[in-house]
Amino acid sequence: MKTSNKYLQFLLVVAIIIVVNIISSFLYTELDLTDDQRFTLSESTKAVIAAPDDNITIKVLLDGEFPSGFKRLQSSVKDLMDKLRDINPNIVYEFEDPSEGSPRVVEQRQKMLIEEKIVPVSLSYSDGTQLVQKAVFPFAIVTYKAKKYIINLLEEQKPGDDEDVILNKSVALLEYKFANAFQKLQAPRSKNVLFTQGNEEWDESQTFRLESEIRRFHKVGRIYLDSLMKLDSTIDLLVVAGPKTPISIENQFKIDQYVMNGGKVLWLLDKFHISLDSISKNKFYIPTDTDSGVDNLLFKYGARIMPDLIMDLECSYIPQVIGMAGDKPQTKLFPWYYHTSAATTSIHPIVKNVDRINMFFPSTIDTIKTDADIKKTILLTTSKYSRSQLQPMRLTFEILKTAPDPSKFNGGQKPLAVLLEGQFESFFKNRLTPDVQSNLEQMGVQFIEKSKPTKQIVISDSDFAKNLVNTTNGQTEDIGYNKWERKYYKGNKDFVINMIEYMLDDGSILESRSKEIKLRLLDAVKTKDEKTKWQFINVGLPVVLLAIFGIIYHYIRRRRFTS
Repeated sequence: MKTSNKYLQFLLVVAIIIVVNIISSFLYTELDLTDDQRFTLSESTKAVIAAPDDNITIKVLLDGEFPSGFKRLQSSVKDLMDKLRDINPNIVYEFEDPSEGSPRVVEQRQKMLIEEKIVPVSLSYSDGTQLVQKAVFPFAIVTYKAKKYIINLLEEQKPGDDEDVILNKSVALLEYKFANAFQKLQAPRSKNVLFTQGNEEWDESQTFRLESEIRRFHKVGRIYLDSLMKLDSTIDLLVVAGPKTPISIENQFKIDQYVMNGGKVLWLLDKFHISLDSISKNKFYIPTDTDSGVDNLLFKYGARIMPDLIMDLECSYIPQVIGMAGDKPQTKLFPWYYHTSAATTSIHPIVKNVDRINMFFPSTIDTIKTDADIKKTILLTTSKYSRSQLQPMRLTFEILKTAPDPSKFNGGQKPLAVLLEGQFESFFKNRLTPDVQSNLEQMGVQFIEKSKPTKQIVISDSDFAKNLVNTTNGQTEDIGYNKWERKYYKGNKDFVINMIEYMLDDGSILESRSKEIKLRLLDAVKTKDEKTKWQFINVGLPVVLLAIFGIIYHYIRRRRFTS
């Protein structure tokens, strides 16, 4: 009887386990208890991933053995793939190792990858016995309806960058990169980004790097406003980049009506035309106003660039000659307060987690109360250790000879970039003459007084987003390269690309880019001091507890059966 009860209990336990497994195969859930919600996809990402109704194949070129940092990237990609497949069953993914196979096969495969601009990174690490050097292709290839999108899983690493930080940032951006790829693949057409010409804006050599970045996902072009009757809706974003001569009232009207039709404008404007050469040629330099002609237009939209120059104690450096060594000048870097190094504090997706942005002779942007309901978001400010000089101001290198007085840099954080969103009111409302109105009617152009919901961004500096050009060989440096400090301000590139993506993004997937995964590093000093303690806790303590448990169990068993 006892034996049959034991069998019955055993069968009952097995049945319960089977039922639980069957139920769990149909019901799946997970609970994200992490502080940074690293395992939770944003709602916009889920919507983009769920939309495709056809097969999607993802080939991840990250299979094989890697050191711990790359293993974390590899496992993070695998976890994300599982989440994407749970959302959309049409997703099929596989991991591939491009270095697997015979030497000839590997060479042919890697050659094909390089032709697709999938360039490997050289990885050096120790496997415990020897130093291993390996070419790694940290990319994913997403294919959907004959369209192909290549994702670089590893963030760009500049000289001096910490590898752990780069890998951590790469993991944090995985969701955004895949969501962005899905959105681009599903887009019915490529977006059109046009730069204005005709008012001494940047030339193509100065925007080469920026246009190359935009061209990866969108179409890029240039337009002369004088040659067009109107700006039509096929223009998804208009970029006005550093005009040095006034934009005519006729062309302002074209831009205004483009905005009224829901068009989006990125304004990169310099209040003054200044260069370090203009200061070095003379003992001092008094800059003149760069009249772009659009001050009244922007005022109507809710922003005004003030006639001042900002000085900030948090700034980049410029070289100055401090002496001679034989016939060679000796130089030293000095802080140049007009070249602010702005650290972002906003939580807006455009700037969240973006590194410092190096800006050159920026001015304060004031937000204006408007009749239209416009949402104004300050994207970028100076540090709290800033001050402003109102026009006319005198610029000289003499200020570098004495240490700054921090008490005079008490102007607080000054806005440098402003996002305007809403339904704008036309600057030309109640300003059109009967003759102009008649001419518009004859051309079949309807004047619009209030815009559709749209957005604009105003930045009081244009130089931060252009690339330097070597005049001798025509080579260009990446956006954000500071030739005096010989370092890259990666925030410059991220900031301008994020602004463009935000203006073109209808699904708000940029929010997933602002996800922050904190890198919790061990305290090296504390780890060294308490090494023995934690070794005992992790290795010795379990053995001691097991021994104690065995002794107690043996004692109880012996006492029970001897009695």
